[in-house]
Amino acid sequence: MIPSGQWRGLALGLCLGAAGGVGGMAAPADRGPFEVPVLVLSFFPTNGDRIDLRATGDWGAPLAETRAKTQRLTREVIEALEQGSRFRAYKNPAAPPSLNYWVVDSLEFLRPLPTFAKHGHQTPMTDYHRIMEEVNIRQWVQERGVREVWIWGYHGGKVDLWESNMASPFGDVSNSDRDPADLPVLDRTYTVYHYNYQRGASEAVEDHIHQIEAVLNAVDGRDRAPASQWTNLLFWGKFVGSDRSHKIVRPGCGWAHYPPNGERDYDWANPRWVETDIEDWKPDGSGRKQRLNCERWGGDSLQWFVYWMQSLPGRDNGLTHEGKRLRNWWAFLGDYDTAKREGWKLVEE
Repeated sequence: MIPSGQWRGLALGLCLGAAGGVGGMAAPADRGPFEVPVLVLSFFPTNGDRIDLRATGDWGAPLAETRAKTQRLTREVIEALEQGSRFRAYKNPAAPPSLNYWVVDSLEFLRPLPTFAKHGHQTPMTDYHRIMEEVNIRQWVQERGVREVWIWGYHGGKVDLWESNMASPFGDVSNSDRDPADLPVLDRTYTVYHYNYQRGASEAVEDHIHQIEAVLNAVDGRDRAPASQWTNLLFWGKFVGSDRSHKIVRPGCGWAHYPPNGERDYDWANPRWVETDIEDWKPDGSGRKQRLNCERWGGDSLQWFVYWMQSLPGRDNGLTHEGKRLRNWWAFLGDYDTAKREGWKLVEE
């Protein structure tokens, strides 16, 4: 294990919500911004001064090049996530971010990812529990405030992985099989993201988009609702505009794989025009609609992800649903523990 960075320090007991408001009035606890300290772990199995292709299956570049790429991609992912948390910044350049990311430390391992034989998986599964135990995740999370762990690794048919995986005293809500024993569960929630350095920033950010979808769907009750009722849900039905098919049935705001004009998975470059309210979405459907196609995000997946995130109800969104204020939905990503303890929903109750 080779330390490649220094912990910047994080005061214990951070107030992660806004401490005050205009005229001395307390701001809503969900307003933000929220600090997201990150621990970065990089697994570089080596053969001389190169990555060992026998271990990764599809990546054998020089170690120095691979290290530089992951450092660059880490910066790009942070930039995309912070920009994405700026509510409708495509219309309001002054919109502040709801999430502030920073790297607490980076640890490097010059060996393959640890794996184990997991039932139902033909490829060896990444042993996340072993990784977390080895780095003493308890200290990072409970003493140093880490909320997310980013693993730079590989896939290449050599290992199986989860794009996101949560450990929480409130249960696992993530884009995984939600195995309650595959990560050490602590007093505070942390989420592990597994990236592939053979790919780019877009694929890494997509891991986060799917985690956002998983968390908001869970908060909104989709995990408990019959699939026939998904169209009526605030997030999946009204915001996304989808039903049980995962396809867009009403050109709303879309989701990771389907923009509002999407007709199939990963349809980010579809030139088809549709009328959508994504830039003025309101729960009651009264938002102004506009003709839109892939030109709005340049037909680019990463630009689509940032554009989609900026459309989520964020800080000071001013939106209501049935007379109640919509929360800053980024609070569920930035301070999941408080949201669960307080029983927050997407709409203030």
